[in-house]
Amino acid sequence: MPEKTQSFAKHRAWTPMFHYIAAPITLIWFLHLARIAITDPSPLNGGKAVVAFAIAAGVFVSRFMVLTVQTRVIRLEMRLRLKEILPTTLTARINDLTVSQLVGLRFASDAEMPALVERVLKGEFATQRDIKAAIKDWQPDFLRA
Repeated sequence: MPEKTQSFAKHRAWTPMFHYIAAPITLIWFLHLARIAITDPSPLNGGKAVVAFAIAAGVFVSRFMVLTVQTRVIRLEMRLRLKEILPTTLTARINDLTVSQLVGLRFASDAEMPALVERVLKGEFATQRDIKAAIKDWQPDFLRA
């Protein structure tokens, strides 16, 4: 169950099934079989290591694909949201915002969004993290991958 509050300090999403089970187990399993294949080279041991690598790669690639789709959804959601809440002078510049900047802005409230977008477009923030740190009225997002 997600936390009831969210902030800049504690907003990263952790998926226990991936972060604590699938990723570490498949990685350890591959490393173990790779060590066996190196210390006792044989076609069978090499084959086991290759299959373990393929499974581990599949686990990690699946996570990457989910995060890519999530980023695309955030980009679309933020562009639509910004069209609704920004003044016309800033609406024309929505496409000037990078995906990283849009991801950084997504936790800002509607009230503080125009000022933050203006600051982002002026180049006041170097990273997505800097944008998130500048948000004063944090709007949580619990529907994340």
